[in-house]
Amino acid sequence: MANLLIGDIHGCYNEFMRVLEKADFNQNDTIWLTGDLVARGPNSLDVLRFVKQHSQQIRLTLGNHDIHLLAVYAGIAKNHKKDHISQIFAAEDCDELIDWLRKQPLIQVDESLNLIMAHAGISPQWDLETALKCARDLSLVLSSDTYPVFLDAMYGDFPDSWSDELSGLDRLRYIANAFTRMRYCYEDGRLDFYCKDSPADAPSKLKPWFLLPSKIPSQYSIAFGHWASLKGKGTPEQIYALDTGCCWGGKLTCLRWEDKQYFKKRNKDHKFD
Repeated sequence: MANLLIGDIHGCYNEFMRVLEKADFNQNDTIWLTGDLVARGPNSLDVLRFVKQHSQQIRLTLGNHDIHLLAVYAGIAKNHKKDHISQIFAAEDCDELIDWLRKQPLIQVDESLNLIMAHAGISPQWDLETALKCARDLSLVLSSDTYPVFLDAMYGDFPDSWSDELSGLDRLRYIANAFTRMRYCYEDGRLDFYCKDSPADAPSKLKPWFLLPSKIPSQYSIAFGHWASLKGKGTPEQIYALDTGCCWGGKLTCLRWEDKQYFKKRNKDHKFD
């Protein structure tokens, strides 16, 4: 019984199947997915169907591209050709897949493994109790019949700092941005959404979120995706960056938690555009 932690798939279904094969995946294992199941790669529909079909073996967190898919479905956002998601909307099970997707969580916590997973990470301004409450609050909205109201107000970079006084759509926007878009922060914990470079190329005033003082109890490890330019490197002990840019011609990374062994499958084609 293994826990297999896998970075952003982005519609790269073939690489997903191959990395599971390399890791000797079987029916007793649990797959942890950092989110961004869809977009960029050629087979988002196949990825969604597989993950939904095996949902009893999956621990998933929603990524920004997954939530953007919901916005496109709701008629709020534009369907960009480069995302290769039209196949989902043409599928006979589209409504069923979308309904399932919007009910997935934004954070996974396993007390027995001392493991936390979120797509982009955990805001340095949050303790674990706050992160869990924020995730639940946004999940309740996404799973409700009024979810398009939030999606219509979702896009934007502010507020960029957490406060217990935040309310309404501003609060929900911060929560979504922290869980699914965060990379860099200022020293005071404010979020930056403009820099996507590796830390070696970033402005000195910005710090990766995981290098700021954390309010998360020290026994926990945190696994995340979203940040392909890290290439899985440069994080402190107990912080695991799993997005290694499969859809950009890189690799899909799987970490077997029990022995910390990595399995990787390169995208041999090229980046999808």
